[in-house]
Amino acid sequence: MQEIMTLIQDPAAWVALVTLIVMEVVLGIDNLIFISILTNKLPPEQREKARKIGIGLALVMRLVLLGTVAWIVQLTTPVFEAFGHPFSWKDMILIAGGLFLVWKATKEIHHSVDPVDHEEDFIAKSATTGFASAIGQILLLDLVFSVDSIITAVGMTPHLPIMVVAVIVAVTVMLVAATPLANFIESNPTIVMLALAFLMMIGTTLIAEGMGFHVPKGYVYAAMAFSALVEVLNMIARNARKRKRDAAH
Repeated sequence: MQEIMTLIQDPAAWVALVTLIVMEVVLGIDNLIFISILTNKLPPEQREKARKIGIGLALVMRLVLLGTVAWIVQLTTPVFEAFGHPFSWKDMILIAGGLFLVWKATKEIHHSVDPVDHEEDFIAKSATTGFASAIGQILLLDLVFSVDSIITAVGMTPHLPIMVVAVIVAVTVMLVAATPLANFIESNPTIVMLALAFLMMIGTTLIAEGMGFHVPKGYVYAAMAFSALVEVLNMIARNARKRKRDAAH
């Protein structure tokens, strides 16, 4: 309690908190895009429930990992060396998560480009199995993004209360934004393809990070923001043409 009161009176702690919240929200975008695309594959009545469960699991996982900060820090310790590069558990988790994202995005892009048989989708035909499958995949990616998120938090501040508050605020923002983002993606087919491309890029970045190639996050998010801006302009142009055609008729 005394530590918390000291942090409340420390301006540097507030700066660290705001900075960490922004960082955690930005890192949560990747998680949110994946959850939005995946839950949109479920029956409409199950989507919001799946999003809440998925994001709730992300919060629980992050808080549990924060409770084992000493163990989390050890994940960066090299376990073995290959191709002249030392690999830690964090590296292996990032590579596995990156490969999963690339595989999932590739599969979804294939279904969008060549929808020969929708019944053979990656989510099973029955609603129950599909729901369990979606939650399982969300949980898997929650683990990858949570480890990356917590290690980032540990690197930015040594104070556990600041990390906990930042994580709770960031996940709350994800919870509020999840349904509007998912609805926007679903109602704009071209946005779906763009979001899948983002997942492909994020997966590739995770693999590169795990292999020891540091990719500045700013470049990745700048590319995503630029692509999203171009797509928004395309949507505005398409809507303008549609209004013009409707007015002509």
